[in-house]
Amino acid sequence: MIELDNLVAGYDRLAITPTLSGTIEKGSLTAIVGINGCGKSTLLKTLAGFIPPVSGQLHWRGPRPVIGWLAQRHALESQFPLSVYDVVSQGAWPRVSLFRGLKGDIRRKIDSALERVGLTLLSASPIEALSGGQFQRMLFARVLVQQAPLVMLDEPFTGIDEATSQVLMELIVEMHRSGQTVLAVLHDNQRVARHFPETLLLESQRARWGDTTSILTAFEHARRA
Repeated sequence: MIELDNLVAGYDRLAITPTLSGTIEKGSLTAIVGINGCGKSTLLKTLAGFIPPVSGQLHWRGPRPVIGWLAQRHALESQFPLSVYDVVSQGAWPRVSLFRGLKGDIRRKIDSALERVGLTLLSASPIEALSGGQFQRMLFARVLVQQAPLVMLDEPFTGIDEATSQVLMELIVEMHRSGQTVLAVLHDNQRVARHFPETLLLESQRARWGDTTSILTAFEHARRA
């Protein structure tokens, strides 16, 4: 799906990540891990097209797909006068007209997504009233409605309780099983080992990319050396 050719991600021509070459295959489930400051979120934003590469190239196999994007919690503004339902319905915008409104089948998808994340009773609530975990559930519901071929999640479990994290992890697995390609920036290597078949590990001088068990084992050996 995405081919990286000596890609380096960063800001204002300042390189942050090591050089990356490889392919993110269609239908894959890949974790991006590494220490703080290694460029995980920067890389994800580069792959999403929000910022240009510092050097190297990124190629799409076929047309660039719609991307389901979930940013870090602190990067989102919760003071807009929107309800939970308003935000989740945004996932349907690529398929509906602002003038035609939401038809019955779309509304059923929105209701289903709210139910799956446990927010049905809060659908009319203002988003500023939500807890951190509820806010993250709402954003996942929006991604579910969108049904994008490619989903990118930037630290989706940061600042939320373990029960919510487990619910959202199950949704990520469902997305993958349905054929969606999923990339997620994560900090919990144990969660990565349990659920993600492939891992991209960013280190200061190089990147390790491949089977999760092999990558994490090599990483632990390097840390102990």
